[in-house]
Amino acid sequence: MPRRPEEITQLLQLSADGDAAAMDDLLELVYEDLHRLAARQLASEQPGVTLSATMLVNEAYLKLRTQTGSHWNDRQHFFRLVSQSIRNIAVDHARQRLAQKRGSGERPLELNEDLHPADERASMIVEMDEALATLRETEPDLVLMIECRFYAGLTEVETAEALGISRRTVQRQWIDAREQLKDLLC
Repeated sequence: MPRRPEEITQLLQLSADGDAAAMDDLLELVYEDLHRLAARQLASEQPGVTLSATMLVNEAYLKLRTQTGSHWNDRQHFFRLVSQSIRNIAVDHARQRLAQKRGSGERPLELNEDLHPADERASMIVEMDEALATLRETEPDLVLMIECRFYAGLTEVETAEALGISRRTVQRQWIDAREQLKDLLC
């Protein structure tokens, strides 16, 4: 997450007032940070994964670029939307990969065939998305926490800032979020 909060807040305000140049400046300011977050998110990927940090950040960048600043209430709201955007891109990519595997005219996968690690990862991402949809019904704040920590790769301090809560609350909720996800995924 950028270390220039006052500059981001100012650019968000200017963008909300209709200053198109402010939006360009904002996205230029956060682009490197978004790339760092995407690289952190993809660091655990197996070889052969087709989604790169550059692709992920470019897609997030394009989505952010097409939105108007008036949708962002403040810096925290902006980074929550960035986290959600990264999650949505990762899930969409995983679903596309699985759909190509299933419906591209190829023969069905036999039970004794090995799955490629990237296919296993895509399946896990889709399962995680379904678990998060279930969790959102009862614990929407925990889903925001997971999006910030897992999908955007934010630290505890960055997550606290993005969600407007204390670091200690992030620590407590992160433990709870992981436990609830574990129960949903088992």
